[in-house]
Amino acid sequence: MSINHFKVVVKGQAYSASSPDNINYMNDALFCIDQNGYISDIYMPQHSKYSEIMGIAHAKGYLHELHSGQYILPGFIDLHIHAPQWPNLGKALDRPLEQWLQQYTFPLEARYKDLDYAQKIYHHLVKTLLTHGTTTAVYFATVHREPSLELGKICLELGQRALIGKVAMDDVDNCPSYYRDCSAEHGISETRRFIRELLELPGNEKGRVLPVITPRFIPCCSDELLSGLGELAQETGCHIQTHCSESDWEHNYVIERYGVTDCQALYNHGLMTHKTILAHCNHINDGDISLIKSVSAGIAHCPLSNFYFANSVFPLRQSLNKNLNIGLGSDISAGHSPSVFEACRHAITASKALNDGVNSQLPPELRGCPESSVSFREAFWLATGGGGKVLDLPIGQLREGYLFDAMVIDTTGDESDINIRDDDTTDDILQKLIYTTHRNNICEVWVNGDKVS
Repeated sequence: MSINHFKVVVKGQAYSASSPDNINYMNDALFCIDQNGYISDIYMPQHSKYSEIMGIAHAKGYLHELHSGQYILPGFIDLHIHAPQWPNLGKALDRPLEQWLQQYTFPLEARYKDLDYAQKIYHHLVKTLLTHGTTTAVYFATVHREPSLELGKICLELGQRALIGKVAMDDVDNCPSYYRDCSAEHGISETRRFIRELLELPGNEKGRVLPVITPRFIPCCSDELLSGLGELAQETGCHIQTHCSESDWEHNYVIERYGVTDCQALYNHGLMTHKTILAHCNHINDGDISLIKSVSAGIAHCPLSNFYFANSVFPLRQSLNKNLNIGLGSDISAGHSPSVFEACRHAITASKALNDGVNSQLPPELRGCPESSVSFREAFWLATGGGGKVLDLPIGQLREGYLFDAMVIDTTGDESDINIRDDDTTDDILQKLIYTTHRNNICEVWVNGDKVS
């Protein structure tokens, strides 16, 4: 492509992962972004055209050059966010899941029938997530169609890439009377209308905001609703998201209702495809793993909220070894941090707790599950390329043919906790970025080749 067709050329040090164990460091790379926001070319200093490209971009005014101590990372992908729960962040985490839902979560979500309230909360949420480097967010909204569309409008306005689901839930035993779809038919028809209207939003012609079919989880949905949404997924080809085998209560409820696990039940209702995002999956068994792999579905690993509500640690290492598609989720507000950097750290911590065990009263050989730990490299992959693979979208990697969704980390500010030394290797630096980056270090956020924060 002619350099005259580039939107911007970004020069700087960068990290990108092409697999859980393959990290690529690029020093003084030139990222050439086309008018559609894709990385058209990447030039390294040894390339014969490097100086020419940089000189022309500088002369034409679209060279964006980072300074020493700044690093480009792919924008983070948060696969599991409950957007309406934002006001409850850090609240009621001492309660069991069923009580947390009925006494705190459902009453809050019911408030979003007030469009003004929804606009205020959603605007603050999206803006905050962008400043934390979340360039792609996968949202559960509420049962309300119009406020859920409002979330899409705000994502388009502020520049975030998003997948948004109008929540479907109709079970009279597990959903409160004041907050549910009035019937399975209503839940299906409103979801169908939401899909159409979200895709037709002004400014969404290129599909930066996509709809997600969203049965909340099996306990909240009738058989009719689940099957109808499965048929709608086949009809539209949309992404699907739901909770899967999260806690003992939820996992055992499904087995008692159907005689099979969540994964098999979802499959039977047509809700397991290569575009399905399964949140949690802490209690999946070998058969579930085989089923997830067979359809190429993805898992949103939410390590922080799992500590509070899942009653177990997700077998991340085992699932990576099985080559499952896995990314990370903050699970706002069951997770109390909006930062995917924190999700990386908690994923590492959870894996080490599973590996070593936590009960000091047991002998070491009985205390843990050996070979369960993951490293910062794998956590980095999960937050970036892994999430892109789950969504089957060209995001999460700094490579040609991928969208330029990125963040810039500045390690040099007076209030920075990131301490880079001359003897640090490139591997050392990435590890420090994963462990010690905070919101104040994220000085730029880009989506589709546009600076949005």
